[in-house]
Amino acid sequence: MPPRPSPILRQLASLASRPRIQSQTRLWICRQCQPSRSVLQRRSYANQPADDPSFTSIVDVQPQLVRVGGRKHGWGLLVLAIIPITAFALGSWQVARLGWKTELIARFEDRLVRDPLPLPPSIDPAAIKDFDYRRVYATGKFRHDQEMLIGPRLLDGNDGYMVVTPLERDFEGYPGNTKVLVCRGWIPKDKANKRARPEGLPQGEVTVQGLLREPWKKNMFTPENKPQEGAFYFPDVQQMADLTGSQPVWIEETMKPDLVEHYDREAKGVPIGRPAEVNLRNNHTQYIFTWSVHLFSHLPSPVLPNKYQVLFGSCYICYALDGHQETLISRCS
Repeated sequence: MPPRPSPILRQLASLASRPRIQSQTRLWICRQCQPSRSVLQRRSYANQPADDPSFTSIVDVQPQLVRVGGRKHGWGLLVLAIIPITAFALGSWQVARLGWKTELIARFEDRLVRDPLPLPPSIDPAAIKDFDYRRVYATGKFRHDQEMLIGPRLLDGNDGYMVVTPLERDFEGYPGNTKVLVCRGWIPKDKANKRARPEGLPQGEVTVQGLLREPWKKNMFTPENKPQEGAFYFPDVQQMADLTGSQPVWIEETMKPDLVEHYDREAKGVPIGRPAEVNLRNNHTQYIFTWSVHLFSHLPSPVLPNKYQVLFGSCYICYALDGHQETLISRCS
């Protein structure tokens, strides 16, 4: 008797003998995703806004500036309004100052090109203003025993002093005071002692050529002179004249700029005179530019609020003023 086949082999044989059924591929979707898929299908088939004949784009609508927040600036707006007004006033004042300073420098430069005048025996202090920066010359003897040092003063980064020496003049038949103050120039600090600069103390009669200058004005940051201690921090012409018995007349000795002579005088302790030129600063053009920048940079501040909206139909574009620059902070429909 032949052996019986196993149950597994009989099941496989029955499957193989069955007719084949053509399979159909179908997309399987879970129950949770079915509602979302229907919504997406409805959206994809919905009409676009541009398909509506009554649709209007925000580009076709005239924008309107709409203030938001509802806050009143009050004193803050007043303060912001004062800034451009102040800048305009100061800028206008600097324009006037520029014209005045330009004319003043031109007048001084015109006096420099003229021939030097002999200094008369007596000078009216009130008339010096009309001869400021006028080239003059005087002949006499230096009173080195009444020499005064003003300092500290810097020249090319080196510390030193300005030497002021009375010049005693002799006019035959004139009994009055003829002594004047001469600012001879700069000496280094290590030449302050007269013994260290014998060549800087000329003896006998000398002729000094320089600029007649108006008395200086002391600023609030300069300390007071101490004439009893021989300490002078600024040229107080009247004080120095009373101390030395001179006329309140200030002459600044001049010399031609020469680098070799400059080094030679510095080494010997001979005072280095100033060049015959106008050394007034004229920075008013820069001040005009500065105040103009302040004026135009603060003009938008009192005009626009700190936050505003531009209305395009039903769409708002929100802006904010960050300092003086407009920044897009949000866009909402």
